[in-house]
Amino acid sequence: MKTLLPVLFAVFAAQFTTLTAPADRPFYVPENPRYTIVSSVVDSLRFTLNKTLKPDDRGHLVSISSFVNPEGEIMGWHDFGNLEGPGWAANAVGGAHEIYRWARWMNRPDWQQAALRILDHVLECGFINETNGFITGYRETTSGRFCLNYKHNSDWFCPGSMAKVAFQLLIFADGLGNDPRAPRMIQTAARNAQWILQNVETPPNGWFPRRTTPDGKIYRKSPDGGNDPFWQTSADGLFILQLQAALTQRNLADYRSQLRQKINIFINAGGIFGSINHDTYDPHENVAYSVAFRTLLLASRVLQDDNIRRFAYEKCLAGLDAFKMNEDRNGVATRGLLFMEKSWDTAYLWENAEAALAYFEAAADTRPHDPLRAREWELDGLVILRAIAKHHYGPHGFLTEGVDWNDHVGQKHHINQAKYGAIQYTEPFLNNQHIAEPTLFYLEHLALKRGRGSRITFHDMEGNILWR
Repeated sequence: MKTLLPVLFAVFAAQFTTLTAPADRPFYVPENPRYTIVSSVVDSLRFTLNKTLKPDDRGHLVSISSFVNPEGEIMGWHDFGNLEGPGWAANAVGGAHEIYRWARWMNRPDWQQAALRILDHVLECGFINETNGFITGYRETTSGRFCLNYKHNSDWFCPGSMAKVAFQLLIFADGLGNDPRAPRMIQTAARNAQWILQNVETPPNGWFPRRTTPDGKIYRKSPDGGNDPFWQTSADGLFILQLQAALTQRNLADYRSQLRQKINIFINAGGIFGSINHDTYDPHENVAYSVAFRTLLLASRVLQDDNIRRFAYEKCLAGLDAFKMNEDRNGVATRGLLFMEKSWDTAYLWENAEAALAYFEAAADTRPHDPLRAREWELDGLVILRAIAKHHYGPHGFLTEGVDWNDHVGQKHHINQAKYGAIQYTEPFLNNQHIAEPTLFYLEHLALKRGRGSRITFHDMEGNILWR
């Protein structure tokens, strides 16, 4: 059998190439064997670890900023510049989890300890209310003052984004085994879900409010003070369902009735895909479709409901097609990326990474009964990650926050001040490194493995070597 493995592998790869030749597939980018999607992740993690963290007086590692340039310099003029913490753009828990998992994969105990020191900063430095599970998203790096939103005040927060942090704590705990941190993280996630259920006010359409006051009352304004047209139609609420489904799946709570009720509202509305990002306003944001697919697929398993699963595929995952860019635009490498939304068409990279993860989860779910369809989604995810890998800049591994092919944010904010091009800033734990999650999912669940023992190579579906 050992001698047959290379032959079988070659036949499989050749079969796939025949089925989906690049000439017949506009949404396609080949792998770069000299700089693979794994090389891309390692560079992003290297940038975060080497350029954007500092120790505090308790031995924790703290992000110097949530918005930096390719040298790791703080962009204090930006709202994110002097903020850190577990909240949306800062993403300390999600970032630490990605570093921890990759450190274990690569056998890097130094990176693993660094990840735990980042986590400990969140667990021990005042972000979490141990009594009720409420999570404060941000701390000002200049003053040490805590705040609930990226505007440096506590007038409002996004309950869905808080639930996302609780979910991150829960799945991080899954991999910690008997580590004493794990029970605290699980307890926080469970209490956070209860706080949301008991305190967050329901808007007239039955969904979740995009923003609330600190006590959970609906907050209808935008961060800049105007009226937010998506105050009750933001997909940010999906993160609450994701947390509820994950707790139910682990037998830590039973949210089945709440899940059914809210998912029925979501489906009956034809999907709720309003902006998840806290500073954007569009009825259809690409990442909303990705998060919807991932959340509904999880919920369909928890509830054992094929109708939910069908909607996840036919409406949510299929909806990503509208955002695909099949060509390079204005001389910028955009083929293989997804633009964010019609009202802001930059290709931001945490959203692209989330789309890749959605495609990989679809491929893994579908492969047993529809392998041909699964391969198409697998390739979609690979194409996105390959396209992202073209946008590292400078010597330190920096990955841009987004590719501004249409000059939406302004020429002065681009690498080398090009008229059209990549933005010269990034969010270290989010846009810079969220590619870590889909890439590791691919290696663990979809990649082809050759060899045995300690001599294993990981190949993508086209036969490219990704990892030895």
